[in-house]
Amino acid sequence: MEKIEKLNLIRKTGVIAIMRAQNPGQLIAAADAIQKGGVRVMEVTMTTPGALNVIAEAVQRYGREALFGAGTVLDPETARSAILAGAGFVVAPTLRLEVIALCNRYGIPVIPGCFTPTEMLTAWEAGADMIKLFPADVGGPALIKALLAPLPQLQIIPVGGVDLKTAAAFIRNGAVALGVGGGLINQKLLDAGNMDELTRRAAAFVEEVKKGRV
Repeated sequence: MEKIEKLNLIRKTGVIAIMRAQNPGQLIAAADAIQKGGVRVMEVTMTTPGALNVIAEAVQRYGREALFGAGTVLDPETARSAILAGAGFVVAPTLRLEVIALCNRYGIPVIPGCFTPTEMLTAWEAGADMIKLFPADVGGPALIKALLAPLPQLQIIPVGGVDLKTAAAFIRNGAVALGVGGGLINQKLLDAGNMDELTRRAAAFVEEVKKGRV
């Protein structure tokens, strides 16, 4: 999948499922359930044990049917390891220019974490493809509208505090997509093996994105 295809899939789907678990084996089953609900973009956090193996297995399993990336990437070394494992995009909780440069070098979409207008513009000018607004719950949906007023060129993805109650509002205020963690997938659901609930939640978030885009 080419870079532009990956970015278009993120925009079209409107939801990135942020996947973390104590047992990496749980994530493949969860990915099946989430994809069934209509979410085709998933981020495996590097805080998950064996995250690189999960990414490699998922990429081999799903091919072009789903897009798997690496999250919580803190340095260029980790970014390169994730790319070699097959990560289709890289997400960071912070702004690290070296990570942006490395991803640009290899044609991989990169989404650094920022909070202030200065951080966001710095990331954008350095070649970030999209901007992760984190933690988004501090300012809420209104913060995105405020940021886009002077910086309309930004492609912002809120992460942190995004749930079914706020999803449509984030989209209406200008978010290009949503990064959803605990509101979609969490350890309790994984331990219970409740894959039907994961599918239901994924479908519900997709529906809220549609409402926000009307």
